Amino acid sequence: MQVMPVFFMVGGFANAASLTSRTHGRSGVQDWLLDRSARLVRPTTALLVTLAAAALIARLAGVDPAQAGRAVWLASIPLWFLLVYLVVVFLTPLMHHLHRRAGLAVPLLLVGLVAAGDVARLAFDAPTLQLDNYLFAWLAVHQIGFAWQDGTLPVRPEVAVPLLMGGAAVAVLLTVTGPYPVSMVDVPGAPLGNLSPPTLALLALATAQLGLVLLLRDAGNRRMRQLRPWRAVIAVNSVILTVLLWHMSAFVLVAVAVYASGLFPLPQPPGDTAAWLLWKLPWLAVLLVVLGALVAVFGRIERRGVRRGEVTSRSWWTPTTLSRLRLRATATTVGYVACALGLLGMAHAGPANHGPFGLPTAALASFLAGAALLRAARAAGAPPAD
Repeated sequence: MQVMPVFFMVGGFANAASLTSRTHGRSGVQDWLLDRSARLVRPTTALLVTLAAAALIARLAGVDPAQAGRAVWLASIPLWFLLVYLVVVFLTPLMHHLHRRAGLAVPLLLVGLVAAGDVARLAFDAPTLQLDNYLFAWLAVHQIGFAWQDGTLPVRPEVAVPLLMGGAAVAVLLTVTGPYPVSMVDVPGAPLGNLSPPTLALLALATAQLGLVLLLRDAGNRRMRQLRPWRAVIAVNSVILTVLLWHMSAFVLVAVAVYASGLFPLPQPPGDTAAWLLWKLPWLAVLLVVLGALVAVFGRIERRGVRRGEVTSRSWWTPTTLSRLRLRATATTVGYVACALGLLGMAHAGPANHGPFGLPTAALASFLAGAALLRAARAAGAPPAD
């Protein structure tokens, strides 16, 4: 199972809609980027600061630094998604401009680049050349959201059904008879995975998921006209990034508690047995309870970013403030780059002792500096008092 393509499709739809409605005037794109940074960076900063503090406390309490580093590494695994998505968001104004100029030719070109990376890996044993797929593949899926949003991709059964059936058929062909593994989630120790970096097989699955999404769109819209389902969707979406960021932290907390106390049997039953599935049910129940508690505590940070993160277009920008506008644009760009580099350093770090904070210190400092720059740029955009 792999649902990340759906997140990027919906992200592309939402980003295209908000960018189109918000970018008016010279400062429109910067306002939009700063708005998005508030939603993404605030909850991530809370996670990283908490993990760093927990690692420091654990070391002071005498916990093996390697074990503390491994726990922090496990808890920080979701950062790979945020790294890619942050870069995709930063590139959205450019990619949306290309979409308006070239339409579906853009994602088709990106798919071709993913195919070239796969060929380099499989035919010429050059895995380094496949690393670009991290960007090209997710940009392609995100770009499809643009086409969905503006009608370039028609929402009709005669379009959705071929996408669903064709994508599923290609995915089966590439994995069952082709060189790609069946699992769309990377398996430790496997020589080739479909996720890190993404492959053509993953894009085939994304195509099938796109067809399914388009088929269910009208039924979903009818359902959302009812007040209770709409409120539920709004409530979940207001903390969805918190759920993503903290779900591995819940896993670490539960694993430490239950294995240290002996509540769960070791070793686990074999993965192809009914006993394994039954063993997972109480495990998942405990994880959901712990994750719910974490979301209750940290979800308010994300909701505050939604309420206060918006930077509206301002008519008070004048030629005399052009230098200030340029400085703010520079701070926005440098802030995004610093955050991305920090996340890259943390995503690349393995389960080892990375110092007193459990994370690579330079990467953590880079992210926090970028977050501070973005916050300062948002503050600089506040309209002057009357």
